[in-house]
Amino acid sequence: MPIDNIPGRALATRRAAADIVRAAALGSYGVTGFEAGFVERLHATLVGRMPGIRISFVGDDLTVALKLRVTAGLPVAEVARQVDSAVRYGIRRALGREVDELRIRIGGLQSSPGTSPPVHPQERDLSSSDLADSGTDVA
Repeated sequence: MPIDNIPGRALATRRAAADIVRAAALGSYGVTGFEAGFVERLHATLVGRMPGIRISFVGDDLTVALKLRVTAGLPVAEVARQVDSAVRYGIRRALGREVDELRIRIGGLQSSPGTSPPVHPQERDLSSSDLADSGTDVA
């Protein structure tokens, strides 16, 4: 039995679109978070949106602007390309529409603190008798 399509309209809020974009961006390799200054974070908290993500629906256009923090040492252009692809796919899959404009800005690089290299004991000078004393047979 075929199902008739019921005419209607789905409404997606900016918050729903921001959740989709956030998940897609953070799931991309090399993205460590969203970059935002103190004032932007405060403003985003007061108006109830996520810092580092701007979504706007103007007419039929969907515009997404991101400020990302990326792991230092990775090719930034490749990370941005992966984020672009993931965000466009996530919006297309969830909302059934295309992103008309996607702007990605890398706001900072983040390096993970590592451990310092091991300290090797100071090597002493070797003499010719050291090899003989080691018991190794040398021809």
